[in-house]
Amino acid sequence: MTTEAARRFTATRRDRLDRLIAEAVPELSRSQAQRLIERGHVQVAGAQATRAALLIEIDTDVEVTLPHNEIDEAAAMVPMEIIYEDEHVLVVNKPAGILVHAVPGVPGLSIVDVMRARYPEARDLREGDYRAGVVHRLDRDTTGVLAYAKTDIARDTLKDQWRARETEKHYVTIVEGRVEPIAGIVDAELGPDPNDGRRRAVVEEGENAYSEYRVREQYGNDHALLDVEIRTGRTHQIRVHLEAIGYPVMGDSLYGKRSEYIGRQALHAAKLGFRLPSTGEYRAFDAPIPTDMQRVIDTLRTQYTDDSKGPQQ
Repeated sequence: MTTEAARRFTATRRDRLDRLIAEAVPELSRSQAQRLIERGHVQVAGAQATRAALLIEIDTDVEVTLPHNEIDEAAAMVPMEIIYEDEHVLVVNKPAGILVHAVPGVPGLSIVDVMRARYPEARDLREGDYRAGVVHRLDRDTTGVLAYAKTDIARDTLKDQWRARETEKHYVTIVEGRVEPIAGIVDAELGPDPNDGRRRAVVEEGENAYSEYRVREQYGNDHALLDVEIRTGRTHQIRVHLEAIGYPVMGDSLYGKRSEYIGRQALHAAKLGFRLPSTGEYRAFDAPIPTDMQRVIDTLRTQYTDDSKGPQQ
């Protein structure tokens, strides 16, 4: 079993090595970064570095190897609301800013790290080095209901449900613009954006993707609160579909623009339904709108009082 994980980044300014690591690998404190440097767990431009005060030049590649005890220490401190738990599955309310599983070259703790720290038996669930008990994903800055398998049978059962599209997935999002019509379906295939490897796009001969939206509240001509249900689960599906029809998600810097109202994309997985692997019973789990999104909604309701009482005809 792998006992280490690597975090890689490129220095964006000239600074001390320990400061750069603590900033680029947010699960580490500066003292933890110093300890890893002194123990030989850091490479700078391919060579081992053992001085925390070493000055690193801009555009220098840095690799930090995290022993699992360091990951577990940080992961155990991450707050995670558990919505439901039995012997086979966990359902959590995922916070913003955390990956579902590690991505090579992308710093940060993941849900997998948190679950392994809290449930050591989950270490035996492994697909490659990264996915473990993950059966579906939410983007790093998307909040809400997430299911996680604790056993092999649960992982296989849940993945079968996702592949057969037997699950129920509802989201809440705040978008830019006056949404017309107030309800609609986006049935458009998605694939890699040929002009930007970070993005997905509506493409010919891509993977089928189906999203259905309805306006819950409209705020003037500037913003709207939407309920969105998806039948498929493609990467960035809601973000790409809404951008494609002219209503990008608020705060989504990849498919729209940054927002003065919120520091992330305003997208929340509000409801998830599936059959429990333990009993076969269908259950639906809900997560309330998170504080940062609710604050935006309250602000917009105040600013657009006459237009926030429901869908505008």
